[in-house]
Amino acid sequence: MSDPNVPDFSALEGGEEQQAFDAVRAVVNWYTTQLAAEHRAPVPDETRMGELKAARQAALDDQAQLATADPEEAARVAAVYAARLKELTQS
Repeated sequence: MSDPNVPDFSALEGGEEQQAFDAVRAVVNWYTTQLAAEHRAPVPDETRMGELKAARQAALDDQAQLATADPEEAARVAAVYAARLKELTQS
C-alpha cells in the first residue's frame, strides 16, 4: 500500500523525453522562421541560409535520437536546447 503523503509521479514517466522533444522542436522552429525570413529578404544571405539549414538539420538529428535516449540523456538534451533557445532569442 502506498503512503498517501508521498506524491505519485509514476504517471509522469517520459517527462524528460517530452521536455527534450519540446525544447528541440522550439529550436527547430526558430531556425525555420529565420530561414523563411532570410528567404524573403530582397537579397538573401546564402551563407547565413546554409548555416541555418545545417543547424536546423543538426537539431532534427538530435530530435530523432531522442527516441532511444535514456532519461539522463533526454534531460541533458533538454537542458542544452533550452539554453540554445534562450541564446538564440536573446541575440
